[in-house]
Amino acid sequence: QVKLVESGGGSVQAGGSLRLSCAASGYTFSSNWMGWFRQAPGKEREGVASIYTRGGSTYYPDSVKGRFTISQDNAENTLYLQMNGLKPEDTAMYYCAARTGRTTGAWDSKDLYDNWGQGTQVTVSS
Repeated sequence: QVKLVESGGGSVQAGGSLRLSCAASGYTFSSNWMGWFRQAPGKEREGVASIYTRGGSTYYPDSVKGRFTISQDNAENTLYLQMNGLKPEDTAMYYCAARTGRTTGAWDSKDLYDNWGQGTQVTVSS
């Protein structure tokens, strides 16, 4: 059974940094998609970073490009999201997601991912 557990969230001031981690069990990073999404109160869940684990191609929306970096540690089965230059609008619950089956969709589509973590809260104050 696949389990994803996020950690690393917290409260920071604008301009600060956080590094989120997602520990995966029951699943190995091999030729598949993993991503980070976020959801602020009253808003849709949106993709903020994705990686195709075979080859390491990464994808970001313009809103975080240049500030967020997704990476993987295959030996530790852990996904990371380094977030620099945080802004108050980055405040949200952040979720780790993995595609372990044959789901399809764009890199930032929730439909592509069939496993989700419980989330970790990120709060950025001005």
